[in-house]
Amino acid sequence: MKFFVILILFATMDTVIFNFSNESDISNWRVVNDTVMGGVSNADFKLNDAGNGEFTGHVSLENNGGFSSVQYAFRALSVSPEDAIEIRIKGDGKTYQFRVKDRTATRHSYISEFTTTGAWQTLRIPLKNMYPQFRGQRLRRPNFDKDQIEQITFLIGNGKEQDFKLLIESIAIAD
Repeated sequence: MKFFVILILFATMDTVIFNFSNESDISNWRVVNDTVMGGVSNADFKLNDAGNGEFTGHVSLENNGGFSSVQYAFRALSVSPEDAIEIRIKGDGKTYQFRVKDRTATRHSYISEFTTTGAWQTLRIPLKNMYPQFRGQRLRRPNFDKDQIEQITFLIGNGKEQDFKLLIESIAIAD
């Protein structure tokens, strides 16, 4: 009987991609702004006093800009398109994108948009619902159908000049 209980517990455990705390090492998180293409948006990513990841900044439309992102690359994690990503976030009422890449070298990302409410939210994003996109253009390819992920990204780029703030508590792969 103990074996079955352990098996059930193991089968329901999520795979943590990142859990933020005051002791978290965020040195592998990288801000990427539209400055890579001539824009002037700016952002910062840090741990706040509560130990959450804090992604803040200003999106500018000057010089054909319009986005800011923070990304995290890691050793490949096995997934199935039937899995979901569960994120615990608190935003500012704005719409963001959550992105995954099966390989960091892949040019396109798989995208899911979400709108924040100003309160803490736990969002469940089915991988199979994430669609491929490259430089703002949806691609004519299947939705996510890979067996691994190596990178995640939070991005804001709504075609508006705006300040933003997104708090991140955790990111996990859920069955």
